[in-house]
Amino acid sequence: MKKLTLLAALAISATAVPAIAKNPMVGGAAMYPTKTIVENAVNSKDHTTLVAAVKAAGLVQTLSGPGPFTVFAPTNAAFAKLPTGTVDTLVKPENKGTLTSILTYHVVAGRMTSADIAKAIKAGHGKAVLTTVQGEPLTASMMGSKLMLTDAKGGMSTVTIANVMQSNGVIHVVDTVLMP
Repeated sequence: MKKLTLLAALAISATAVPAIAKNPMVGGAAMYPTKTIVENAVNSKDHTTLVAAVKAAGLVQTLSGPGPFTVFAPTNAAFAKLPTGTVDTLVKPENKGTLTSILTYHVVAGRMTSADIAKAIKAGHGKAVLTTVQGEPLTASMMGSKLMLTDAKGGMSTVTIANVMQSNGVIHVVDTVLMP
């Protein structure tokens, strides 16, 4: 009887794991759907540059608000692709407007999962034009099975981790900083 109880407990545990692991780990940290975009982002070791930039731009309160928001979150490695000194220059108080413009270009109003974006791409015959909070368009497309974003300057970014659900939206991790 004990053996059967143990097997039943293991079976219950195994079926519960997918529900717990539904949200991916980002930057070595668990992302909780009950926390806001900012509350989760500060725990990701891959997004320390983004968090510092959000703070410098004064966007913490906005991205902690009810939203919902879809955020295409560049990693530290994405910021490192920018020319040397760019990030240091952008976080200076005198460049707050430019920094805010770049960061809000990574945000779309509403909660768009990768399935929602894929549906929009299909409806757009291979491309979906998303309007960013910054006001300029961002183009989504598929390259094989990868979700790609093309910015206003023609730069491309790949979604590397999709559908990180938050209490006030969704984060999609991207490998390149998008430029308006």
